[in-house]
Amino acid sequence: MTCLTLQPFVPSGADFEKARQFFVVLGFTELWDAGDYVGFENNGCRFILQRYAERGFAENFMLTVNIPSADEFRAEVLGKGLPEKFGIRISGIAQMPYGREVNIIDTAGVCWHFVQS
Repeated sequence: MTCLTLQPFVPSGADFEKARQFFVVLGFTELWDAGDYVGFENNGCRFILQRYAERGFAENFMLTVNIPSADEFRAEVLGKGLPEKFGIRISGIAQMPYGREVNIIDTAGVCWHFVQS
């Protein structure tokens, strides 16, 4: 078996358009729009935002995104005012066995682990 990419379907939560806007402001580019599905990309990192609002699923779904700097990423998110604008939560920087990490709980409740690589 040879894998080329992995593109998870990420639930939007109850407000699909708010989630969509959040990811654009965060720094992702919309690649395509198929109504209830929107493809996002940032520097080769891709996912599909799905109009899906099962809170229990979203709150148990986690993703890891490798980033160059946890400090710069966290400062950028806070500088854009994303917690206030979108109601997301952002953690402090934690040293984990796999790298320095900042967590974001998005508009649906999904936990994104942004890890300095």
